[in-house]
Amino acid sequence: MSPALVLGFVFIIVPFALAIVLSFTDQRLVPNPNLPTRLVGTLNYVRLFTDPNFLQAFWNTFLFALLVVPFQTSIALALAVLINSRLPARNVFRGIFFLPTVITMVVVCVVWFSMFKIDGFFNTVLGLVSLGLIERVDWLRNPYTALPSIVLLSAWQGLGFQMVVYLAGLQSINEELYDAARVDGATRWQEFWRVTMPGLRNTHVFVIITTTILAFKLFTQVSILTQGGPQGATNTVVHYLYEVGFRRGRVGFAAATAVVFFLIVLIISLIQRRMIKSEEEIT
Repeated sequence: MSPALVLGFVFIIVPFALAIVLSFTDQRLVPNPNLPTRLVGTLNYVRLFTDPNFLQAFWNTFLFALLVVPFQTSIALALAVLINSRLPARNVFRGIFFLPTVITMVVVCVVWFSMFKIDGFFNTVLGLVSLGLIERVDWLRNPYTALPSIVLLSAWQGLGFQMVVYLAGLQSINEELYDAARVDGATRWQEFWRVTMPGLRNTHVFVIITTTILAFKLFTQVSILTQGGPQGATNTVVHYLYEVGFRRGRVGFAAATAVVFFLIVLIISLIQRRMIKSEEEIT
């Protein structure tokens, strides 16, 4: 384990410790000899929590996670159950459903950007379904549709990974449990809730927590498609951190943002794990 421990210490623990130290300073990205770095105490944290842009970015990030996690995991579970059955050419479907995961997010954003355009795929379908009665929507420039559009894109790109994890969990369930349920006269729906779902408890914990962490790290889609707009509707904590640290050069303030962001994600992950364990104890 020594190589992994050394790499983890050098590239994870040390940088995070430096971020904590820098968060109490006014460190700039480009040092100025005439303005040496000073200790400012908790001033960066006070400014952070009184900055309406950060509060909006955190709310957007939280809302994105709240939408994408149940949406993405439920579809991934449904696809896993589907391809775990005796479906003809199911290996072909496994490859098709997993394909978006291996495509880089930048390429996915470029493709979906053309679909979100005024004369793109979604407006064409909307016009056909409504017989032209619904006006075309500028999906990425409308404050009410920009974030849901990114949710849809992100879920499509990432659900293949969760599907594979759920598929592995399904295949680890003892088949004799299903046989016993059928002997007792259980329906398919009862098999799913009484056998499949309890058998996927550990898989649920892993998928939900990892999906939540990935959701909170939302950056690439926002940076390419909306740049945090319109009207800050898609600005996220990571995008806010990037703007403050690299565009404005306020490294100390960005470090404080990173520390707060880490603690928030850690707390949410611990709460999720505790809630899932409590449900397991009840059942």
